[in-house]
Order: sequence, then C-alpha cells, then structure tokens
Amino acid sequence: MAALHPQIVHFTIVLVIVGVAFRLVSLLGRPAFAGPAAATLLILAAAASVVSVRSGEAAHDPVERAPRTRPAVMEHEEWGERTQTVMLILGAIELLGLALRRSPKAKMVRVVAAVVGLAAVFSVYETGEHGGELVYAYAGGVGIRSGDPKDVEQLLLAGYYHQALADRAAGNAAGAAELIAQAKRRFPADPEVQMLAAQSILVDQKNPQGAIDALAELTVPQDNRFMRAQRANLQADAFEAAGQKDAAIAVLEAEAKALPNPRIQQRIDALKK
Repeated sequence: MAALHPQIVHFTIVLVIVGVAFRLVSLLGRPAFAGPAAATLLILAAAASVVSVRSGEAAHDPVERAPRTRPAVMEHEEWGERTQTVMLILGAIELLGLALRRSPKAKMVRVVAAVVGLAAVFSVYETGEHGGELVYAYAGGVGIRSGDPKDVEQLLLAGYYHQALADRAAGNAAGAAELIAQAKRRFPADPEVQMLAAQSILVDQKNPQGAIDALAELTVPQDNRFMRAQRANLQADAFEAAGQKDAAIAVLEAEAKALPNPRIQQRIDALKK
C-alpha cells in the first residue's frame, strides 16, 4: 500500500474539494442533485482519508530514516491524522443529514456540513503542503517508493546534477567538477552522463582541449537527434574556446549535413560572420 500512497492521496483530495464545492452549492437549493452528490462524495472522502493515512504510515518508515527528514515526516503525518479526524466527522455529519433528509433540521445539518467541509479543505491543503515539502525539499520517497534499485540510481544521478549546478552558480567550480566526475565514474556506460562530464571539463575546469578529447571518445545513439545536436554544439563550444573557429564550423556543418537543424545552421551563420 505504501507505493500507492500518492495515487490514494490525490484521489482523496479530489473527493474532498469537489464534495465540499457541491455541499456549498446545495445550500442554494439548486440544482437538485448537488446535495446527494455532496453527501456521496464526502462519505467516500471520509473512507478514502482512512486509506490515505494507512498508506502514508506504511510509506513513512524508510523515508524518516534518512538524515534530516524525520521532523518533516512527523509534521506531514500529524496533519494527515488531523485531516482524517475532520473527514470522519464530516462523513458522520453527512450520514446524519441523509438520515434527517425529510426533517426540518436537514438544512441546518447541511450548513454544519458546509462549515466543517471548509475546515476539511483547509486541513487537506496543509497536509498537501507539508507532503509537498517532504517530497520536494527532502526527497521523501523519491527513488525508493517503487523499491526498484534503478530508481535509487536515478535519484543519486539527479543529486549529483542539481548539486553541481548549485555549486557552479555559487562560484564553486571545483565542487561542481568533482561531483560531475563522480557521476561519470558511477555511470560510465551512460552517454548523457559522459556528455555532462565533457561539458563540465569545459565549463568548470576551463579545459577546452580536455573537453574536445572527451567528446571525441563519446558515442551517442545515431537515432537520437537531440543528443547528436547537443554533442555537435558542445564540440563547437570547445573548439571556439580553444580558438579554433574553423574546426567549430566544420563540426556543425557536418552535423547539419547529416541531420538538417535550423538552430545549428543559425549558429554556423553566426560563426562565419
């Protein structure tokens, strides 16, 4: 159930928001289906909130063991439990409303349901906000949700890449170069990583010839137009940085001849000026 937590949670969120919207509309007395629709959706949402909490509890154990993540996990979990409590109360009110649907008190029950529903929407928002922070700021569950080791490898590669970008932006070119070099050693058979390493040699190490040599050894899939264009442009960057403009033009012209590309042609024209 842990692996299904994102799907279950989003299903619950939709039920709550749409159900509360129908409940608010039902207070106007029309359309006639708004009331029954609201009751159905919100009762389902109450049940779904229980499943959401259970799946979240199953998912949080491996996440909170990672350094620095436990406080964020606990905060998200606490808001999830608050939301479950509010949703169960709301579901009970809706069931009461169904039981009293022919009673003069039915309208009052609908008003109470609408007020509690707004509280539920707020609680869902807070839970989602903390969940988003857990995922995007702490990588909570990223790479480990499926249990596939390849997902963990992708998480590691993304970490190398984004931290290298952050180091580069902060002026720490040496740190960026070291991270990309580590990625190259970790993923020696990945042409995209090898191209990233060649770019780092040029940008971070300021070594055009080293980049030229690295790109000369790089083999990219012939059917991958994007990577072929990327390599040609990077080779041109390296040759241009090395003061070899003619070589840069030659590389680009060869690629443009094999696979016509308007952007490459624009660059060729700019280099010839």
